[in-house]
Amino acid sequence: MSGDTQDPLELIGKTIADKYLIKSIVGAGGFSTVYRAEHLIWKQDVAIKCFTVLQGAKTVQRDQLLEDFIQEGKLMSELSSRSAAIVQARDIGKLEIGDGQWVPFMVLEWIDGKPLNALLADERNSGMPARTLADALVLLEPVAVAVDMAHRRNVAHRDLKPANIMVVGDARSPDVVVKVLDFGIAKIMANHEQLHEQLKLTGQQITAFTPNHGAPEQFSRNYGATGPWTDVYAMALIVVEVVRSGLPSLQGSTFYELGVASCDDTLRPTPRTLGLTVSDEIEAIFARAVAVRPEERYATMGEFWTDLHAQVFPDQATWRGNMRHTVDPKRHSTPSLDGATRVFSGAPAAVHSSTDTRAGTMAATQLPGNGKKNRGGLIVAALVGAAGAGTVFMLSRDNSRQNGSPTMSISSSAANTDSSATASATVSASAVPAVAWDGPCPTSMKVVIGGTFTMGSNDDAFPLWKPAHRVTLDTFCLDTTEVTVEKYQQCVDGGKCKPADPRPDFPAGAEQDDKEHQRQLDAFAELCNAGKSGREQHPINCVDWFRADAYCQSFGFRLPTEAEWEFAARGTDGRKFPWGNDAGGRFYMNAAGSEWRAFLKAKKLPEPSGLMYDDDDQYVGTAPVGRYPRGQTQSGQLDMVGNVWEWTHDWYALYKPEAATNPKGPAAGDRKAIRGGGFNGEVSLWVNPAARYHQLATASVHVVGFRCASDVRAAE
Repeated sequence: MSGDTQDPLELIGKTIADKYLIKSIVGAGGFSTVYRAEHLIWKQDVAIKCFTVLQGAKTVQRDQLLEDFIQEGKLMSELSSRSAAIVQARDIGKLEIGDGQWVPFMVLEWIDGKPLNALLADERNSGMPARTLADALVLLEPVAVAVDMAHRRNVAHRDLKPANIMVVGDARSPDVVVKVLDFGIAKIMANHEQLHEQLKLTGQQITAFTPNHGAPEQFSRNYGATGPWTDVYAMALIVVEVVRSGLPSLQGSTFYELGVASCDDTLRPTPRTLGLTVSDEIEAIFARAVAVRPEERYATMGEFWTDLHAQVFPDQATWRGNMRHTVDPKRHSTPSLDGATRVFSGAPAAVHSSTDTRAGTMAATQLPGNGKKNRGGLIVAALVGAAGAGTVFMLSRDNSRQNGSPTMSISSSAANTDSSATASATVSASAVPAVAWDGPCPTSMKVVIGGTFTMGSNDDAFPLWKPAHRVTLDTFCLDTTEVTVEKYQQCVDGGKCKPADPRPDFPAGAEQDDKEHQRQLDAFAELCNAGKSGREQHPINCVDWFRADAYCQSFGFRLPTEAEWEFAARGTDGRKFPWGNDAGGRFYMNAAGSEWRAFLKAKKLPEPSGLMYDDDDQYVGTAPVGRYPRGQTQSGQLDMVGNVWEWTHDWYALYKPEAATNPKGPAAGDRKAIRGGGFNGEVSLWVNPAARYHQLATASVHVVGFRCASDVRAAE
């Protein structure tokens, strides 16, 4: 096999990386070319996946792209070591193919199987009977288990589709093997927007996801960040497609049409809409899984699959993803449940409308004021794009309404459950829980893969973030959310932390007299969260740096350095905001809206010259942690901007221009660096991850809180 058409990289017969003999081509597309090769040392076949879409990367981008591939390959290797349902990643490298062309590749285990989409097409063409929902769950449960395992580490696939699900053996046998492909590549593509622009110039329209299974947030950033909930959306479509013998769930033949179908709030791709007979309970589960707004969906695959499994197999309380015990998949191979056929049956039928039967629990997680969006206009706006920035600031702000929406849970463990190994024997276990670890990080944290990035900015808008300089960081762990009132109080009750202050204590402004300053402190006292009913899941505030540091150290953790905080918040692509380059509104963060102006006016305090957004965000002060999933960082942290500023480990000083590795700031000082902006943030500059400010280490401020960091745990 040779020639440009059959072998675009002309690799057949060549040995790459001194050990892989390329034997044949498996397939080629606009995104990648896959070869079958022999490992010359192990004498085993492997798959070599060459990401040809990146041939056009500029030289200056290549080091970062390769580093991203190395880190994602490492992550994929770790995931596959924990789940046999994820294809094993065995090696990674790059090819120099002449004329400056550069192609990264991954070495994967060789699988003698068939993609799910091809399998379903073959079954449909041969007249095989359609599967029931019970059959579909049996077939896809290994996928759900594997993806949920990744979700519990806050890793999302982002391109889950039948073509990325390999089926080995008899697909209708209990011994069938199913594996998930391509973890990580969608994230790499999504993070390199400059590369997307280069590809457009060459006429290539490559997206980081497949539109046929794309969630609304993948078509338009106006819906927020991608994450585990994006995989839930795709999996719901896949389940229906398996029952419909491979017929598509989203209706459309072009990118635009599929985008409109994905975002159409009036016609969701649920079983009833697609002509299947289901119970009200099943329809509600799918309606929630494919909700237009991410905050209304199941947050993880485990949550979705648990509800679905319970309805389809009511006599089996658990599935293999439940941590309580393992369910034998062979028990499902010949379902004896009348309900399994009753709740989901029928051959593929014509599409028709159905009533919206969303699960009743969804109302609790809906963002206030969410309205339906125009079906087509939003997609057009997304293709055009928008960006924003800001300029100045002032440090001070207010309290939260007690009747706001409850916290939206993004992961199964979003709060600290930690305790130092050297804890005093007098501290009760109930008051201070033991630290629980999940892989390299405590369960309260998400891993931030280390790397090199540009810290700070040379933008003239703000002198304190100058000069931009290169920083290299080791991998570390960082709390998913800010430390809550509840968790801090547990530390206080355990005798390891000092109570938070009932009122703020910080220096007067340069032009304030003592009387005005005291009136300001009195007004802001109601914004301190400790001891306030209903604020248990709000971030702790009104604690000085020393109390924040003591809390983290009491559990064997620490405060993050400034460099760690900025790297986690801005991601590997140097984005302007944690969620991307477009300025977000009240659905992305808790900042200064019309409610803040009203609060200051009622307290007869100076009103802001501007607002982050004109809407009332329903929280005059802090919001419950994790309330804004659209604002999630690349690594899975929430509320990195807005809500409260966060103490860091470092004493404050102006930056030095030299490159640094794991910098920790000066050895001494009187002011600590704070990051992230707060609920009183009035301009977008303060929620740019590069922005920084400082506060006396002894000050306790209503708009300053913290989160903890940790070194990674060595592999056992």
